[in-house]
Amino acid sequence: MTGYEPPTALPRELLERADMRAALTAHDFGTVFRLARAEAGISYSKIAAECDIKPDRVGLLARGHGTVATFEKIAQIADALRIPGRLVGLAPRQWEAQASPRPASSVHGHGPEADGEDVRRRKFFKASAGVGLAVGLPDLTRPRVGSRISGDYPARLRERTARLRRLDEVLGGGDTYRVYLGEYQSTKALLRDATYNEGTGRSLLAVLAEQAQQAGWAAFDGGRHRDATGLYETSHAAALEAGDTELAGNALAFLAYQTINDDRQTSIGIASRAVAEAGPDAAPGVRALLYERLAWAHAVAGNGADTEHALAAAQTALSEVEGQQPDWVAWVDQTELQIMTGRCWAELRRPLRAVPLLESALSRYDDAHARDKSLYLSWLADSYLTAGEVEQGATIAGRAFDLASGVASVRPRQRLAPVLRRLDEHRTVPAVVEVLDRARG
Repeated sequence: MTGYEPPTALPRELLERADMRAALTAHDFGTVFRLARAEAGISYSKIAAECDIKPDRVGLLARGHGTVATFEKIAQIADALRIPGRLVGLAPRQWEAQASPRPASSVHGHGPEADGEDVRRRKFFKASAGVGLAVGLPDLTRPRVGSRISGDYPARLRERTARLRRLDEVLGGGDTYRVYLGEYQSTKALLRDATYNEGTGRSLLAVLAEQAQQAGWAAFDGGRHRDATGLYETSHAAALEAGDTELAGNALAFLAYQTINDDRQTSIGIASRAVAEAGPDAAPGVRALLYERLAWAHAVAGNGADTEHALAAAQTALSEVEGQQPDWVAWVDQTELQIMTGRCWAELRRPLRAVPLLESALSRYDDAHARDKSLYLSWLADSYLTAGEVEQGATIAGRAFDLASGVASVRPRQRLAPVLRRLDEHRTVPAVVEVLDRARG
């Protein structure tokens, strides 16, 4: 395999061109395909065959119609065209390692230590998910088809689900989706094929709703939006059937978050339903999370007063948290609420409010949570640009870009694309030039 170049491999000189780099950074594969044909003589039919895309869709993309968003398809295109992973927000591809060792770099945390962190993440994933035995997971023997499920089984399955949820803290949806989907499908099969009493059945349905939300989130994070929608809808139905209004409300909150860029008013309506469906007696952590999601929907829609009201409700709910909360809201704390508040003010173009909140919270946020910190830093960079602090905005954007490198999630690159476009308006500033060069290289 070493040295092999597929018939669709893009020439190195074409990959180094600014227009190609810009298209790859933005995941604009229509432009990539046009340049491949015009500059490298690679026909659309050959691209279609090598990338496993229908020929008519390749033509549509090349004419500017549609996008490629799923992690798997982006990876497939990168492998077919021999596009280095760093150019499209992926970890180094297997063929890159076969061709030549990755050079060390001292720029902003890259080099042997940073690469080692990537390797540790992947090894953790393989050890914890690839063979179905996660570090710290309780031993759980799956019941046989037709067997009767004991009453304590759903609790043990819920504990396993909670432990597997920790994978999302260090891995992107491109890595975790199949793991979470497999757990969901396994529980779904149990509900269909095993025997149990009514109470155990309701408990299993609640676990299924949790697992569907996990799988849906990973699908969303990996660019599988249609899969995410179906899983969230399944979760909502299962939670209602189980009588778990908190989980039902959270399924709606996920749907609101996903639809926010397509239809802001619909997103606000769904987020409001989520709060109402969970109800005033929901656990404080649950209410805090749902009000956060409602605040975000209002912020994206430009509704400042409604945003502030929802954030205040989230703060009130969070101040009531005592004792045990559902595991799926364990990550909602004062730091997370501070970050969401900063994001909302950034979205509302209020940098004097956004910057201090984000700076303070992110100074305490571990770089090991690379995807999330990269996303949050993008709003901080955006706020600095809104305030006219171009150099500082460029520095923060560079940190965000570096953290996003190698994370199996489409969202950091998508979120950073408009920030890079704003920076491009200041391309004469040296700090900006450095970041743009790194982003394109």
